[in-house]
Amino acid sequence: MPTSIMVEPIANSQKPKAIVHRTIGIFGGSFNPIHNGHIALAQAVLKQCGLDEVWLMVSPQNPLKRDSSDLLDDQLRLQMAQKALEGVEGVKACDYEFHLPKPSYTWNTLQHLSNDYPDDTFILLIGGDNWARFERWRHWQDILRHHDVIVYPRDQYLGTIEVPLLDISSTEIRQKVRAGESIEGLVPDSIVSEVIKYYS
Repeated sequence: MPTSIMVEPIANSQKPKAIVHRTIGIFGGSFNPIHNGHIALAQAVLKQCGLDEVWLMVSPQNPLKRDSSDLLDDQLRLQMAQKALEGVEGVKACDYEFHLPKPSYTWNTLQHLSNDYPDDTFILLIGGDNWARFERWRHWQDILRHHDVIVYPRDQYLGTIEVPLLDISSTEIRQKVRAGESIEGLVPDSIVSEVIKYYS
C-alpha cells in the first residue's frame, strides 16, 4: 500500500508540516518468549502485504488464556522481544497494551490506537486458529467493521495469505529449556542466554 503525504495548512508563517500516513499491522501475542517464527512471519507479512510497519503487541494478559502461571514478567518479555528485533527493519515490539486496562481485549487496543494515531491505519494480523473462533472475541463485529484483518495459516487452519511458517512454538522452547535441550535456531542468538536464564 503506497504511503501518502498530506500537508497541513500554513499557520503563523511556519513551514508546512508533512504528515506521513502509515499502514501498520498489529501482531498481538504473549511472546513467551519471542522466537524466530514470530519474526519470520512479521517480515513476510510486511513485505507481501505492503505494510509500512508491523508492531508486535506484547500482551500482558490474553483473555482467552486464563492460565497465566507460565507467563514471564511483562517487562522481561518486552525487553527480549525488543532485543531480538534489533536490526529487523519495519518490525518493532511495543508495550502499548501495558498501559491499558486488563485483560487486553483487541477492540479496546485498536480503539486507543486509532485515537492516539489518527493519521495511521491499523490492520489486525491473526492466525487461522484464532480466525476460526473469532466470533468469541469481544466486539468482533466492530473490529471487522473498522479494520482489515490479515489471517495467516496456522496448524491445520488456512489463512487469507500464504506465508512460509517455521514450525516453532513458545511452548516448545520453554519445554526444551526446562529439559536442558538446545534451543539453537529457535530464537535469535542475541537472546538465547536470557531465554535459558528466565525459563529454566
